[in-house]
Amino acid sequence: MSQPWRPLPKLDDENRFFWTSGVDGKLRFMHCDACDYFIHPPAPVCPKCLGQKVEPKAVSGKGTVRTFTINHQAFAPGLKTPYAIAVVNIAEQDDVNLTTNIVDLEPDAVQIGLRVEVVFEAHGEVHVPLFKPI
Repeated sequence: MSQPWRPLPKLDDENRFFWTSGVDGKLRFMHCDACDYFIHPPAPVCPKCLGQKVEPKAVSGKGTVRTFTINHQAFAPGLKTPYAIAVVNIAEQDDVNLTTNIVDLEPDAVQIGLRVEVVFEAHGEVHVPLFKPI
């Protein structure tokens, strides 16, 4: 159940790869080759080792719901309620989280620990990562 209205990010040189990488169905994060650490939000320097050899790298697209809320307020015209907003940990690194929507599941069925996988909602060149149950 995708939303008819969604605020879209302003693309820049640092985040463009993240918001456009869904065109091929792959979720990507900045990755440090020196210490094998995923960086999110994107940054030009690794916060763990201060390495500067960072580049986008695809992940499995699988994750786990860490926490969530069910939104019943329509904050924009045409926004269908209720909907689930969740913080999802990616499978590759527990401290990389995305705040996103859970789709293809009734909001009341979302729960902490739910295993999910990425799907993308295209808006021009922007591909918003959303998650559905596995």
